[in-house]
Amino acid sequence: MSKYWIAATLFLLVSCNQEQKTVTYEEIPDAKDVHSYAQPQIAKITHLDLDLSIDFSDHIISGTASYDIETAENADQIILDVNNLNIDSVWLGEANGNRIPTTFQVGSATDFMGAPLTIDISPNTNKITVRYSTNPEAAALQWLEPVQTLGKSDPFLFTQGQAILTRTWIPIQDSPGIRYTYSARVQVPSGLLALMSASNPMEKSDDGLYSFEMQQPIPAYLMALAVGNIEFQAISDRTGVYAEPGMLEDAAYEMADLEKMVVATESLYGPYLWDRYDLIVLPPSFPFGGMENPRLTFATPTIIAGDRSLTALVAHELAHSWSGNLVTNATWDDFWLNEGHTVYIERRIMEALYGRPYSEMLAKLGLQDLTATIDDMGPASEDSHLKLSLDGRDPDDGMNDVAYEKGYLLLRTLEELAGREIFDAYLKAYFEAYKFKSLSTEQWESYVHQHLIDPHDLDIDLSAWLYAPGIPAEHAQPVSNKFDQVDRHASEFIRLGRLDRSSTKDWSTHEWLHFIRQIPADLHVSFYEKLDDVYALSDSGNSEILAAWLEKSIQSGYLRDHNLPQLRAFLVEVGRRKFLSPLYRALKENGELALAREIFEEARPNYHSVSSNSISALLGDSEAI
Repeated sequence: MSKYWIAATLFLLVSCNQEQKTVTYEEIPDAKDVHSYAQPQIAKITHLDLDLSIDFSDHIISGTASYDIETAENADQIILDVNNLNIDSVWLGEANGNRIPTTFQVGSATDFMGAPLTIDISPNTNKITVRYSTNPEAAALQWLEPVQTLGKSDPFLFTQGQAILTRTWIPIQDSPGIRYTYSARVQVPSGLLALMSASNPMEKSDDGLYSFEMQQPIPAYLMALAVGNIEFQAISDRTGVYAEPGMLEDAAYEMADLEKMVVATESLYGPYLWDRYDLIVLPPSFPFGGMENPRLTFATPTIIAGDRSLTALVAHELAHSWSGNLVTNATWDDFWLNEGHTVYIERRIMEALYGRPYSEMLAKLGLQDLTATIDDMGPASEDSHLKLSLDGRDPDDGMNDVAYEKGYLLLRTLEELAGREIFDAYLKAYFEAYKFKSLSTEQWESYVHQHLIDPHDLDIDLSAWLYAPGIPAEHAQPVSNKFDQVDRHASEFIRLGRLDRSSTKDWSTHEWLHFIRQIPADLHVSFYEKLDDVYALSDSGNSEILAAWLEKSIQSGYLRDHNLPQLRAFLVEVGRRKFLSPLYRALKENGELALAREIFEEARPNYHSVSSNSISALLGDSEAI
């Protein structure tokens, strides 16, 4: 009889009889990560020390990785994850200390998992070192030529490790359930600045050598590196922005509320525990809106709208400093724990700074996205469960609106059942209980029962949320009076062809997105021409609005004779997968597959592998990396 079976049985008994003791969350065993070869119960990393050199001419990172390790009694090996790395040598001991040669073996590789690097150790081994180099096609690394940057004068490099790509540039135990501290020395060409998810310089060094320290333990997917012609501008004593020189002033203007966001979140969920919160605006090929690398959020330039209207993304990445970075999903099957909590906190930040009507627009758009995603999956799809089953699949498959928006709806439903004051106290205690730890959905389920649901007798079926498809009927309902006004404007246009510029002059990005979504795709082309004539949507400088309008243009047939050049330019320049996937899918589903492939062939060199592989699969292209 397994320990988990006992825990589950006790849990069911409690649900029937409140007099009996609920199983404590500590009794649920640790989850096994099917996306890592590591066996942390035998030997695991506790600290990583990197000494690396960046070669822009050959697109290679090379050097040494030294590890402090913790072993079980009689352990004779440690297993790291590697993917397409060149392992030159391995020894016991530090990089520059006494070296004891040891044997190692790189196992057979699988498509997305890479291979195990098995290193022989002795029971008293506490340090190992690996000398290695990356391959030019390493999936985590994007090497940009000067022409692909804003300044056009210097090359650029950035990494993207989530979900399991860090193993393509560092031999590592690449599991969200394994945390370690790290230090690094990185040599780059003179004139460039290097930054990591750690303590960072604010000025370029004369010799191109930089040192880093991350004293808080993090999982491997939060390892990050960026190198380029980058400058820094402070926002407050503990916040600031990095960007290429030509982008820095605009970026600093857009991020003026960084410190306010940190203060607002601290007031809700406890102190910020990562010392500084800085952000770097990367070149447009970055595949995500943002990546929550500790101390240094990586962000897409598509959030620079000139009016601070897209800063919900920044609030989201900041929220990860509590949910995700501080308290982490144990495996990628538990991804919703990161993102559902983060979306909830993001909207609480936006409400605190800009008011409830603003945050409710975000929640309504999120529910629209979730509904569309589940409709696309099918009502019975197991991928619409919060707790996923991704064994044998790339964990990237689970990174969609279900984790974000269904997770958010669950937490908001709990908040409305318990009351905000009770729920905030619970959530603050949750972050304190699990800080710098990882947990599974099962552990969370037990914890929330003990500390929220059972003490306050909340009526909610968690199983329907966690282990069943779709959206439970009894869910919180966002309400937006602002969107009601937008709906009236859209209805008047659809019925009468009437547009009133005065009623839209104060619209936010979110109102425009909702408006575009309400316009049917089967109207006469003259309706779309009128929209474009009045509002110049095809020439919008706001990437969210432009992407939504271009998708509607494809679906309606407005594209070919009107804004095809804008679509092509957008897809070639922007590498953010959130925009690319809907646009390429719309082309494919509306008889434009040949055009989609033609544009993709032109744009592919500008995409990170995360985006390139997704679009390759979508278009039926066999050349995915």
